[in-house]
Amino acid sequence: MDMLQMYMPLSLKGRGWGRVFFIFCILLGFVSCTGRQTQMQTDAGDTIPMKYARNLTMVRHKDYTEVFIRNPWDTTKVLHHYVLTPSESYAREREGTLVRVPLQRAGIFTAVHCGLVKELGRESAIRGICEIEYINIPSIKKAVAEGRVANFGSAMEPTIEVIMDAQPDALLISPFENSGGYGRVERLGIPIIECADYMEFSPLARAEWMRFYGRLFGVGERADSLFAEVEHRYLALREKARKVEYRPTLIAEKPYSGVWYVAGGNSAMGILYQDAGSNYLFSNRKKNGSLALSVETVFEVGQQADIWLIKYNQSTPLTLAQIKSDYPSFAHFRAFQTGRVYGCNQETSRFYEETPYHPDRLLSNLVEIIHPELGIKAEKHYFCRIEE
Repeated sequence: MDMLQMYMPLSLKGRGWGRVFFIFCILLGFVSCTGRQTQMQTDAGDTIPMKYARNLTMVRHKDYTEVFIRNPWDTTKVLHHYVLTPSESYAREREGTLVRVPLQRAGIFTAVHCGLVKELGRESAIRGICEIEYINIPSIKKAVAEGRVANFGSAMEPTIEVIMDAQPDALLISPFENSGGYGRVERLGIPIIECADYMEFSPLARAEWMRFYGRLFGVGERADSLFAEVEHRYLALREKARKVEYRPTLIAEKPYSGVWYVAGGNSAMGILYQDAGSNYLFSNRKKNGSLALSVETVFEVGQQADIWLIKYNQSTPLTLAQIKSDYPSFAHFRAFQTGRVYGCNQETSRFYEETPYHPDRLLSNLVEIIHPELGIKAEKHYFCRIEE
């Protein structure tokens, strides 16, 4: 664990020269991926405690808030350093990317962040989006159709001219390892908010990033309150699932182009499967993210699994007959024969928009499936039984 994560959220509680010197020592050790050096500030500020997120640190000063996003692919470095301020004059001499808050004209490249901003009551601040075909939010689709929200096109190759016409005050973009930067978008001079929440190590860690996004849009207290509710519900469900004596075995997903991608044991989905009271058969693969495995590898492990969960994208519901037609040998899976195969159609549900910041909703759905004897009623049904 790196020094910033180990000490800053826990130890920087008081004020004084010792604390200033401590921050000086830590921050000098962080160099951003673009070569910027993070420098000591004259006002040490107060660290906002984070309970789960490892890659996010926020420090509140009198007239601005500093945000440090740790590089999830090289934890000795800072991916980005932001200075959030309502007035440029407050932080003119500070290092980092200056972001005027609250955001009034945001460009958002992902459906999941559109959904969160809407839930926080700041949908009116969304002025441009990418990937409209993957957004299942009726009000956003209507706004795009009516021209009130600009369609930037593909997130990988957005239309620069449309972005310039929309005049966003910031762009919320998901970063990727070794992406080589943001090309022409980066040269526009618009602050880029690197949304690295998806690289966190647990469902609650990712959800806690809503506290950062809330501060971007001027609703920090609302975001804090929402996260506290999510955390409370999640932990209560997890505790009930932990008390079960029998944990059914579980596998997930299905092959795609000859590769079977499964959640690593240390990924958010892998942890969710375990927190729901299952014996997830790939929990021993301690990886944060997905594993690309051969069909033969998963088949050997998964054919005796009690439960099979599948996420898919298509206009009509997936059926057992379709699975059997595509992969005849899968009909011999225990879960297939006992009717415990469940699917989540990501094209028609709001799985991606809702579950990253509401893992409690997904957990209730999984507990209901895995342990029906507990009598838990799912708040939302993302996964439903796949019929013949």
